[in-house]
Amino acid sequence: MNCAVHTDVPATGFCRNCGKALCPQCTREVRGALYCEDCLAGLLGAPPAPEPGKAEVNPGLAATLGIIPGLGAVYNGQYLKALIHVLIFAGLIAALSSDLPDAYNAFLGIALGCFYFYMPIEAYRTAQARKKGEPEPANLIEGPDRKPIGAFVLIGIGILVLLANFGLLQREWFSKSWPVGLILIGGWILWDRLHKRS
Repeated sequence: MNCAVHTDVPATGFCRNCGKALCPQCTREVRGALYCEDCLAGLLGAPPAPEPGKAEVNPGLAATLGIIPGLGAVYNGQYLKALIHVLIFAGLIAALSSDLPDAYNAFLGIALGCFYFYMPIEAYRTAQARKKGEPEPANLIEGPDRKPIGAFVLIGIGILVLLANFGLLQREWFSKSWPVGLILIGGWILWDRLHKRS
């Protein structure tokens, strides 16, 4: 078989890309593979392939979409996290819509505002880590060591709304003892941190 370009010269190899027969003059060797000049020029002009482990995401777009509850997580391909974001957001709004004392409404209003600003920041950090090929940072939904913090938040909001529906939050004993919940959460976090060190 003769060269596809120089038809009077016998071929010594074939282009790895197009399979064209090549003589020694037309052969371009790259790391042990043979290419014709046209295919090599086309490969050099092509955009570089993404590195393995790195995703094609835009952190700025993820943060912008994160303004809408759950959409930033959907953009990052985290559908379960998106569902939890929507449920927490809807649960906080439902709790604010129920008949709660003013102190609880103030607390839930602050929690809703903080969560609203948290979602785009979390979507940005996750997209940035995915773009760099790094592990995803700890977040409110899974926390360090993949603990289901989002589930605890949903359970807490559900209990609060349920107690309000039955009128149990109107009692004086409950309104004076709710800081016990903060003490229990703080104690659990402290115990968890000390348990990790030992």
